[in-house]
Amino acid sequence: MDLRPHIDKLSRRLAEVESALSDPKVFQNPQRAQDLAREYARLKELVATGQAYLKALADLTENRALLAAEPTDSELAQLAREEIARLGPAAERLAQQVRVGIVPPDPSDSRNTIIEIRAGAGGAESALFAADLYRMYTRYAEEQGWKVDNLDSSPSDLGGFKEVIFEITGTEVYKRLKFESGVHRVQRVPATEAQGRIHTSTCTVAVLPEAEEVDIEIKPEDLDITVCRASGPGGQGVNTTDSAVQIVHRPTGLIVRCADERSQQKNKAKALKVLRSRLLEAKTAEENARYAAQRKAQVGTGERNERIRTYNFPQNRVTDHRIELTLYNLSAVLDGDADPIIAPLMAHDLEARLAAVQT
Repeated sequence: MDLRPHIDKLSRRLAEVESALSDPKVFQNPQRAQDLAREYARLKELVATGQAYLKALADLTENRALLAAEPTDSELAQLAREEIARLGPAAERLAQQVRVGIVPPDPSDSRNTIIEIRAGAGGAESALFAADLYRMYTRYAEEQGWKVDNLDSSPSDLGGFKEVIFEITGTEVYKRLKFESGVHRVQRVPATEAQGRIHTSTCTVAVLPEAEEVDIEIKPEDLDITVCRASGPGGQGVNTTDSAVQIVHRPTGLIVRCADERSQQKNKAKALKVLRSRLLEAKTAEENARYAAQRKAQVGTGERNERIRTYNFPQNRVTDHRIELTLYNLSAVLDGDADPIIAPLMAHDLEARLAAVQT
């Protein structure tokens, strides 16, 4: 891939943004000024990397020419070989940084994320697997230094979850977790299975970038808000007050419930946050549907009827079907060591987006 045209394009855009920022009128719109400043910082670093890459290429060409012209046992030839050995890996590292940079960033990548896990086929075993997935994501969040805030849950009789909704806040949360949306399948022998037969169960996972008020406008008159007494554990706190909040969005029929907090106002704020993110997801899906053919070439279309991954306990195996990746470290993955899956998914997505940039 010839990166020179892309570096030239980035340089021209940097000059345009710099010129725009020098106009005092742009600061009359604080959001516009902030977006330009953020783009300027990204482009400045990227163009500097691009220039360093081009210099490394020029130095490589010069040293290769020198090596070809000099006797193989000369001191200059030895110096040229040493420079080539140093410059080759450096140029490739810089080239990769430029490749990553020329792909238009997903504006949602830096957002906090709401994850919804729901038990699917498999009854009680599916609910237990939902709890396993919840633990996997929360442990992974701990490893990344992120914060987890539970929003709502519906426990099952055996200690699993019929549904659990939680928010993860931190750096690049959505960027790393957005490929988790879809159907997760588990194959294992349930504790209640006397014959030792392997059962197959499923859970659905939805990963939603947190929506901001500027993204989605919610009109108060479109909402039906009711309060009730929360169920489940909580003793004299949660269970004795009408703190649970349910919101129905009339235009779409979406229903959101939050009962995790003792405060009715806090539950209402959390429920609105979930509703806003679901509406943003629906809006984004509608826009992306126009480009369905292009999205098929990318990792994960986000459709929830996809079977994206299988967790096979007897074989200690986890397989991601989208990139045909199989690992035999299931126990480590479920304990939060998910990067061996997440990193290849991100790399595959980058390759697909780079291909789209070139076409």
